[in-house]
Amino acid sequence: MTDEEPTADELLTELLEEIADALDLDGEIIVERTDEGLVGRVEGEDLGLLIGRHGQTIDAVQHLAQRIVFPDGTTGSERVIVDAGGYRERRAEELRADADEAATEVLETGEPVELESMSPAERRVVHEHLRDRTDVETHSEGDEPDRRLVITPLDGS
Repeated sequence: MTDEEPTADELLTELLEEIADALDLDGEIIVERTDEGLVGRVEGEDLGLLIGRHGQTIDAVQHLAQRIVFPDGTTGSERVIVDAGGYRERRAEELRADADEAATEVLETGEPVELESMSPAERRVVHEHLRDRTDVETHSEGDEPDRRLVITPLDGS
């Protein structure tokens, strides 16, 4: 037995293994460092229980993982991202498509469009997707958990 503290990678792997076991999921746990941060993925079949309705469960697991892996909060910009069966990328694609549809509506009507309430991470996907456009802008309104992203036409559009 060693007295060494477990690494962030080991902590995340152990947490995801325990959650998968508790939910009786048959999946492979993959933990890797990317440009986005420390990413833990569960790959397998029937991962809906881990994802939860509208991603609420996986978002909660990600929040918990961030607190467990980096409890002191002094990690700077290091983030923990938890994904299951490619859910995060599928959801990001949906959000980008919704953002494009809303931007089209904004330009057709000249009126702001308010999107459904979403998590901070989801709002970030939409903000980043529309950031480089010269015809619309985005901002968030409201308080968590009902904070919404609003798309408005830029002056001169």
